[in-house]
Amino acid sequence: MKILSAAQTRQLDQATIQEQHLLSVELMERAATAFVRWFTSRYTPAEAGEILLLCGPGNNGGDGLAAARLLRRAGYHPRVALLPADKQSDDWQHNRRLLPHAVPVAEINPAHLPPIGPNTLVIDALFGTGLSRPLTGLAAQVVLHLNQAQARVVALDLPSGLFADAPQPADSAVVRARYTVGFGLPKLAFLLPQNAGFVGEWQVEDIGLSEKFIADTATPWHYTDAAAVANQLPARPKFSHKGTFGHALLLAGSWGKMGAAVLAAGACLRGGVGLLTAHIPGCGYDIFQISQPEAMCLTDAQADFISELPALQPYQAVGIGPGLGQEAGSLAVLRQLLEAATKPLGKTGQPLPLVIDADALNLLGRHRALLKRLPENTVLTPHPKEFERLTGPARDDYHRLELLRDFATHHRCLVVLKGAYTCLATPTGELHFNSTGNAGMATGGSGDVLTGLLLALRAHAQLPAFEAVRLGVYAHGRAGDLAAAQTGQAGLVAGDIVRHIGPALAEV
Repeated sequence: MKILSAAQTRQLDQATIQEQHLLSVELMERAATAFVRWFTSRYTPAEAGEILLLCGPGNNGGDGLAAARLLRRAGYHPRVALLPADKQSDDWQHNRRLLPHAVPVAEINPAHLPPIGPNTLVIDALFGTGLSRPLTGLAAQVVLHLNQAQARVVALDLPSGLFADAPQPADSAVVRARYTVGFGLPKLAFLLPQNAGFVGEWQVEDIGLSEKFIADTATPWHYTDAAAVANQLPARPKFSHKGTFGHALLLAGSWGKMGAAVLAAGACLRGGVGLLTAHIPGCGYDIFQISQPEAMCLTDAQADFISELPALQPYQAVGIGPGLGQEAGSLAVLRQLLEAATKPLGKTGQPLPLVIDADALNLLGRHRALLKRLPENTVLTPHPKEFERLTGPARDDYHRLELLRDFATHHRCLVVLKGAYTCLATPTGELHFNSTGNAGMATGGSGDVLTGLLLALRAHAQLPAFEAVRLGVYAHGRAGDLAAAQTGQAGLVAGDIVRHIGPALAEV
């Protein structure tokens, strides 16, 4: 699913109107109808109680006026407060004329802002996607008044004052919504941590926008849903054998961190790899052999960390990092791996696919000259702090996305920036935000599980690099969702994610 800019969203509306021979007011009616359908599924008239619609002078306000009419027809009791303006849009005026007398309407007075109690349900329809500058004057006053009231707030299209695809000044007035209901496609603003306090929970409702325009419009931003990954995992042929699905090598573990190696190995096995060999420090041999009997185990000459790189010829992919530690010997192994992986190896005669995580990323951050040695399509899986060690700090979440794109294109690699909407950056500059996962996955070991799953999918020769990683990120989040349905988010641990990888992959 594509994510469009604010300008492209306006073009999409116009393309839909022309293609489907609509009046613009008819598209507005679709949006209002979709919003009210969502609203009535969420709140009964008794639960909604007092409803106040704050309507601006543009088309977002027109959506609000149409929604007020439809809510009244559905048995709710809304009232409307209008932001005064010298001019209103034509569609706003149309819906103002249609508003029944039974809906109380008042113009907002700067000296007497509308009363808003903590139990009031406020629908924010002041300004939508078209906003291009911070709110000032009375509009800013109204937003600050609303936020101070701590009422229940539902934003129609976009919280007023929030830009759809760019940061606003830190001191800007922005509505803090409990829910945001958008139309057609997600907006970039919905997906970034710095906007979470404004957007709240969000939902996108279908209003029949032009599929042709969406398909023909270029954008670097995408949203990975179930449809994006459906049927991409190749079926397992009846006469398969363990060699059919690849042999992976995992370099992981150190004294006190063998659990990371165990979790990554378990995820790799559950991810469908044919064979897994783990190279671990000597201290972890008993732990690993008992906990992961399906994997083969090589031990390092060092007891507490990895200092040796095994011969790579038998393997179709290598993962390094979970629980690795940052000893000088482990840094030497990483150097050797990056050098060796660029040469044609193994059965395919192609450079060896790599998945790099955790302490291996920290070693890269401390020795950035090694980044020049990354083989093409290497997969890196940093969390935000690990990514900062690779690139330096970001000013805000939008700047971090710029750094992410630049890093992935410059180093010709795939970067999985972990978070609530984990973002996959490609060597071509695309950013793919993931739709699965939950806050219960913010627990130690969750990233190790992702590394193991990605390693399994990269060892699968039939899956191209981008498709393998996008599928792995989606399935990892979906496994977390399936696990949380049983354990609750607070009770979720990384091992629960491992146990649900199989069902998650079966779904796709």
